[in-house]
Amino acid sequence: MPSIQESRILIVATDGFEQSELFDPRQTLIEAGAKVTLASPGTDPIQGMKHDEKGDTITPDITLDQVKIEEYDGLLLPGGVANPDTLRTNDKAVEIVRNFTLSGKPVAAICHGPWLLVEADVVDGKTVTSWPSVRTDLANAGASVVDKEVVVDGNLITSRNPDDIPAFTEAFKTAVEQVATADA
Repeated sequence: MPSIQESRILIVATDGFEQSELFDPRQTLIEAGAKVTLASPGTDPIQGMKHDEKGDTITPDITLDQVKIEEYDGLLLPGGVANPDTLRTNDKAVEIVRNFTLSGKPVAAICHGPWLLVEADVVDGKTVTSWPSVRTDLANAGASVVDKEVVVDGNLITSRNPDDIPAFTEAFKTAVEQVATADA
């Protein structure tokens, strides 16, 4: 099985992302050899959160308008309350999530990140997990919701909270590697 090396991963986030849910998977992917690109509505630094307190900022590499899905092998959506809540009202962000999901490429969303999956209308008939307050929205969108560390259903990978980051990141890496194997 090919490694994650040479894979191109897109992370979509904006102000209010949960710091550990962006920084930890990003660092793990970079250390494994993936090329990781952060896209946001603008290119000004975005504010991370450590639960309800401000954390570190990070500067996006590109804007959402510059994203070309065909250039990436997987999409990662960190949580935090404000981040996905803001992005689900951004037509370009929703379009990116929908098109990635329909392409069959791995799409990983953690914590509140699955709100974007709901908005993109890609969870009907899927089994997923999330932060508890998002579960009703997922169920109302047609998903079967479970309380597990990580859930993989087709190309969707979901997890509940920062405690799940190691399993979440590993499941995402595996999914990207499997797509690379299929494309080889």
